[in-house]
Amino acid sequence: MSTVIDEAPFTGFHKRLAIACSGGPMLDGYILSIVGTALIGMTAELDLSTGDIQLIGAAALVGMFVGGALFGVLTDKIGREVMYTADLVVMAACSILSFWAESTWLIVLLRFILGMAVAADYPIATSLLGEWLPVKQRGKLLGFQIVAWYMGSVLAYVVGYLLLTFGGNGSWRWQLASGAVLCAFFLVVRQSTAPESPRWLAQHGKSAKAADMVEKYLHVRVDPADLIEVDSTDKSHGSLRELFSPRYRKRIVFCCGFFLCQVAVLFAMLTFGPQILSSFGMPEGTWMDTLGTALISLVFLIGCLPAMRLIDTVGRRPVIVWCFGLMILPVLFIGVWPTMPALLGFFMLCLYAFFCGGPNVLDWTYPNELFPTHIRATAVGVATSVSRIGAALGTYLLPWSLDHFGMGPTFLAAAALTAVGFGICVWGAPETKGVSLESAANSGEIQRVA
Repeated sequence: MSTVIDEAPFTGFHKRLAIACSGGPMLDGYILSIVGTALIGMTAELDLSTGDIQLIGAAALVGMFVGGALFGVLTDKIGREVMYTADLVVMAACSILSFWAESTWLIVLLRFILGMAVAADYPIATSLLGEWLPVKQRGKLLGFQIVAWYMGSVLAYVVGYLLLTFGGNGSWRWQLASGAVLCAFFLVVRQSTAPESPRWLAQHGKSAKAADMVEKYLHVRVDPADLIEVDSTDKSHGSLRELFSPRYRKRIVFCCGFFLCQVAVLFAMLTFGPQILSSFGMPEGTWMDTLGTALISLVFLIGCLPAMRLIDTVGRRPVIVWCFGLMILPVLFIGVWPTMPALLGFFMLCLYAFFCGGPNVLDWTYPNELFPTHIRATAVGVATSVSRIGAALGTYLLPWSLDHFGMGPTFLAAAALTAVGFGICVWGAPETKGVSLESAANSGEIQRVA
């Protein structure tokens, strides 16, 4: 296959596409986080029980589990462009309908559909972005997608704090509906930057159209036959059977494994950060549940920034292996010394959040690089679905463990799970820095792009 896309100069088109594709992750961070502030007022007005709160909190994660795998397969079969804006329309509609919700079950249903739409966007947008990017910017801009997630999370807690401050507990309806504003913004952006992937077109017998797309956006004429990937004919697009075949099994187990081990602890930290900090003696209340949690998300975001550069200089494998290894230390330290002073406990959580930057920026980079075009979105969708199992486990097991076993054993268990993730990375993390997308996805020899 021609390397014209891998070697193309980085242009304004790539920047606009990266911003447009970041809409899904940003909305994910916003939608999953805004419900935390909305529940402050919703609980009293709708007289929610503990079970109701758990259902509302879990609905989006369950929706993401279903939507990731389902729409990943569909994206490989019918294309990236088809659903590139449709999923945002669904998110906007569900956010607006939440304003008029009067029952727990309607909110749960809307959150479930929201989760499905958000999860659908990951295989759609990240595959589209990865298939257009030059090799030198691929790691950084795929890694930027998780930065957008934390930006969405920080924004949600700030918006929640402002609405609670000026609108009181009754503002929960506006909080849930506010996601529609972000959806509208990214709908406008995507309407002006919504090409189909030339790699996907070439694999579906439309290589002439793919060559025209490359010429239109990259201003380079390429032979249509050169856009067809080697060994791509007669493949079943979006095949789960092929994804778990011996050729790709190690890669998908690696992607799902490290993603699950990372997200299980990460979501627990984000969701229950204020409660964890209060156990060290720090203040509780609305401020900590909103701006305090925004601060925790901000530290996670800051950790992503140096990692975005390191994966393209040091390499993917050393970054993820070293970061996972370092992530063990602060949670292990808290597990061994759960009565440490509050400031030291806060510092340990910040260290974990900072070291987490490496795996964070590789969450969607690796699945997009390690699989060929005809099953790339399927791989991203499956990895996203499995990661939400980790998110659900972390969210529900952490408060239960804190109540039954206390801080020490809970954090020792978190350190053990992080150590499992470290072992998975040592076992399965390949190096794809400077490698053409087709070559990175090929099981054989890799070809580095100058």
